[in-house]
Amino acid sequence: MKALETERLLLRGWRREDLDDLYEFARYRDAGILQGWKPHENREESREKLDAMISDPENWAIELKENGKVIGWIKMAPDENRGKYYAKYVSYVLSKDYWGRGYMTEALSRIIRYAFEEQKVDLLSAFHYPHNVRSGRVLERCGFQYETTLEKTQEHYDGQVFDAVCYSLLAKEYFEGRG
Repeated sequence: MKALETERLLLRGWRREDLDDLYEFARYRDAGILQGWKPHENREESREKLDAMISDPENWAIELKENGKVIGWIKMAPDENRGKYYAKYVSYVLSKDYWGRGYMTEALSRIIRYAFEEQKVDLLSAFHYPHNVRSGRVLERCGFQYETTLEKTQEHYDGQVFDAVCYSLLAKEYFEGRG
């Protein structure tokens, strides 16, 4: 996995020693509820999630450069629903303790640059629950455009089904915006 840097952040592969930081933010309802996963009840649940993230080559830990603390994650995965495009979707989680400081916008901007400039992706997509308006604002700040709302397509860990608000960003739009 390629480590990526921003002014304040290091996006890097997950390590076993990240367990305490992961558990610290994954145990709170606000961290997982906006992504649809169950808050971790104990370190063992976080360890299982961590094992999966360590083996995922496009799941970066978001680390603060100033102190080495992991405050969230950001990942890319293939978006198989885009036909002719080489497409990936992005998803992310940030510890509630760090909301409102621009960290996720900074991390996502770096992932966008990596996807379009280094991986030559044609299109990035992202989804969020309608009640997660903060995520929509991050996407819009990073140049994503609203596409549509897919009704009743996202199942939450507790069985509730929610709409998915879909955004996308084309490589063409990204490069035009940089010119």
